[in-house]
Amino acid sequence: MNKRVKAACELCCAVNNKGTDFPPVRLHNGGEYGYVGTHTVVELIEAGYIVVVMDNLANASMDSMRQVNEITGKQMPTFSMDMLDKDALRDLFKKHKILCVMHFAGLKTLGVSCNKPFLYYKTNIGGTISLLEVMKEFGVYNMIFSSSATVFGSPSYLPIDEKQPVEGCTNHYGNIKYFIEEIIKDICTAEKQWNVVLLRYFNPVGAHVSGKIGEDPQGVPNNLMPYVSQVAVGRLKELTVYGDDYDTPDGTGVRDYIYVVDLAQGHVAALKYLEKGCDCKMFNLGTGKSYCVIEMAKSIETASGKPVPYKIAGRCADDIVSRYADASLAEKELGWKANLDLAKMCEDLWCWQSNNPTGFSTES
Repeated sequence: MNKRVKAACELCCAVNNKGTDFPPVRLHNGGEYGYVGTHTVVELIEAGYIVVVMDNLANASMDSMRQVNEITGKQMPTFSMDMLDKDALRDLFKKHKILCVMHFAGLKTLGVSCNKPFLYYKTNIGGTISLLEVMKEFGVYNMIFSSSATVFGSPSYLPIDEKQPVEGCTNHYGNIKYFIEEIIKDICTAEKQWNVVLLRYFNPVGAHVSGKIGEDPQGVPNNLMPYVSQVAVGRLKELTVYGDDYDTPDGTGVRDYIYVVDLAQGHVAALKYLEKGCDCKMFNLGTGKSYCVIEMAKSIETASGKPVPYKIAGRCADDIVSRYADASLAEKELGWKANLDLAKMCEDLWCWQSNNPTGFSTES
C-alpha cells in the first residue's frame, strides 16, 4: 500500500438480528469514524444492526468511535486500515461475514481536489475499485454509496429531482462522485447480482443531540456551518461570504441543509430497501427547503447567543447560485423524509461545538 495515498475511509459491517429473510450480515462502511459515518452507526445500532467499522483516520479521530460506543452502550469491532490496501480488506472480510457495504470513504476538500487531481482520483476512485473487487471476491454484492448533490453541477431546474442530468460538475470532487456512480451503474448493468443504492446528499449539518459527536474538520473548515460555529465559539475570527449579488433573497448563495441525524436515518431506510433487491437506484436526501448563507449564520447566532461577524468578498469561480432537493422519491420508495428544522439543526450543532470547542482534540 502506498502510505502517502490514503482514502478517508470508513467501513461498517452490520448484522441483522431481527430474523428477516435478508442474509445476516449487512454492512461494510467506508468513513465510519467521520461525520456522517458516526451518526449512521448510531442509527444502525439503535435499529438493531450489528456494526463493524473501518477507517484509516486520514480525516477523523478514534475518539469519535469511543463516543459512539458511549452513546449506544455497544462496543463494536473497529479497524484502522486503508481501502487501497486490498490484503487488509480481505482480512476484514475473512473475519466478518459481510453482506452489505456502506461506503462513505473519500477525500473531500474541494480546493485540494482541484489542485491535486491525481491524489483524489487514485484515492477515491482507486479505493472504490479496490473495495468493489474485494467485495466481489467474497460474494458481497450489496452496497450503499455516499454520493453528493454536486453530481448535478449547475442545475437546469429547481428543485432538483433524480431525473436531473448528472453532467457538468463544477469541481473535481463532483466529477469523482459522478465517475464512481457511473462505475457502479456499469457494474450493476453487467453483473445482475449487484444491488446498490446511491444516496445523493445535499448539505449535512447539526450534531447528535447528546453533543458527543459532530462535525470535526481537520484544519480550517471548507463547509459553511462548521466554519460559522467555529466563529461563534471564538475559534475563528469571522466568516467570509463569497458573493452578495446573486438573484436570491439576500444576495448570497442558496443551499439545502439537512440535519445529519435525518441523513443517517436515510441510510437505515436505504438498507431496508436494499433487502428487497433493487439493482441500482438513486435517491436525493435533502429537505426541499432553501436557505441563504447569511440566514444560516443568523440561525447560529440565535442558537448560541454569540455574534457571527462576517465580511463580503467576491464570488467564487464556478460557484452554484442555488441548489436544493426534491426528495419526494425517497419519501415514496424508502419511506423516509427529513423531519427536523433549521432551529433544531443549529441548536444541536451549537451543543456539540460549545461542548467541544476544539472538536475531538484536547488542544486549546
